[in-house]
Amino acid sequence: MSVTTDIKSLLPHRDPFLFVDEIISCDDNGSVSEHTFTENEFFFKGHFPEYPVVPGVILCETMAQAGGAALSYQKKFEEGALFFFATLDKVKFRNQVRPGDKVRMEITNLRVSPKMIKQSGKAYVGDVLCAEAEWMCLVGKAN
Repeated sequence: MSVTTDIKSLLPHRDPFLFVDEIISCDDNGSVSEHTFTENEFFFKGHFPEYPVVPGVILCETMAQAGGAALSYQKKFEEGALFFFATLDKVKFRNQVRPGDKVRMEITNLRVSPKMIKQSGKAYVGDVLCAEAEWMCLVGKAN
């Protein structure tokens, strides 16, 4: 049972760069979200045509979007807030994510303030850990 599938109301991202399908759970400590990468993703045409794999940077983006969407759902920021990567640390890619894989993002909130988010996350396909990272995002608004 999901908390919400209305991700477009929580994030400014749009197709082809929206990588969260639903938030499963969230609280002050963190969140769990999911996204299924379909064979139609724009990057599979070039990464790699003979053996499509989700790029690692997209997995990092997916985790950060999941964390930001959950915080937006909990109304931790003003409506219309934008989140910009400031740092990306301790990144490890452990297993490939392929077309058709449903990725579960488990996000931990390390620090949340009105101007900054620090989170860590792990991306799984089933029980297999595929990627993990820590990141910081600056919170801003479109001018």
